[in-house]
Amino acid sequence: MNTPRLLTRPLVRSLHPYVPGEQPKIKGLIKLNTNENPYPPSPRVLAAVKAAVDGRLRLYPNPSADGLREKLARLHGCRPDNLVVGNGSDELLALATRAFVEPRIVERGMRSASRSVVQYLTPSYSLYPVLAALHGAASNAVPFNPDFSLPSLPELKRERVWDFRAALTFITTPNAPGGRGYRTDELEALCRRMKGVVVLDEAYVDFAREHALRLALEHPHVLVSRTFSKAYSLCFQRIGYFVGHPELIEALHKIRDSYNVNGLGQIAAEATLEDLPYYRRNFKAILATREETSARLGGLGFQVLPSETNFILARPPRFSAEQWLEKLRARQILVRWFSAPEVRNDLRITIGTPAEMERLLRAAAAILGAKR
Repeated sequence: MNTPRLLTRPLVRSLHPYVPGEQPKIKGLIKLNTNENPYPPSPRVLAAVKAAVDGRLRLYPNPSADGLREKLARLHGCRPDNLVVGNGSDELLALATRAFVEPRIVERGMRSASRSVVQYLTPSYSLYPVLAALHGAASNAVPFNPDFSLPSLPELKRERVWDFRAALTFITTPNAPGGRGYRTDELEALCRRMKGVVVLDEAYVDFAREHALRLALEHPHVLVSRTFSKAYSLCFQRIGYFVGHPELIEALHKIRDSYNVNGLGQIAAEATLEDLPYYRRNFKAILATREETSARLGGLGFQVLPSETNFILARPPRFSAEQWLEKLRARQILVRWFSAPEVRNDLRITIGTPAEMERLLRAAAAILGAKR
């Protein structure tokens, strides 16, 4: 008789899943590990969601989030058929893998092995290789320069690390976990070389100097990914969207779940778009806190990379980054540590409220002042 393990596909048995940031189980922890906005949604958003908690809960939501797509289209100067909304941008990243990449078992009968390649820069969002593995696709991980700048095209060509015919390329801009932003002309040069679909993952773009949305409207193989989680305080509702050519968008519509975006989330996102000044004030506050925190950590001996996101990547002094993770946790402060070789000496620290960052700075000073 087959065991449950043997009933599972070998691909799934061997899969290393994406590991999200720790969710606190202890009250009073300062949560600086998952890049959430420290400020609540707009009062208008909260009021809209509360008002919708009524008899409508028995009904299915709008299946394609038409009202939200219309408002997003007005915001971005495009048409609703340039947009697809998802259960967070993660769902759409997964749908893009399914829609545009051939599993290797199918690709063997095709002329180009590149049709089964998912490529991405590394270190970056660790979900990308999981999506490739789950789909049975090949991964092509292109290393960043040490300072997280993009490798130049001549270098990529000479070193043969970039597959310009890859079926799907993910580029996180600004990057996580590095925090570095990229100029639109740099990204456009890369996009022009790619023959397959390029997803510019702009989860943190509201904290950056530039955005690349026009590339999705000017180049038929480019999609831009956005989310209401990081900047707009709606992690709980899971709302993301892609902007791109109608034919790419239609492909994603074909394979998404029929009611993939919950009704309260649609209402919350629409209300968010009606109160953007509230959020823009929050962005400014977060940027100011980020710069002050970076400077003061630098004064304590941390090496802090310049950031265009709502987090910083910092290399701590005296102790290893993994030790710092535990020492801060013992002081009820959660930050993020990654074991990947390129960043294992660093901590990723979400920018919280000024009071939360003050507590982090005091804890860091105390750790440095304590005996070994």
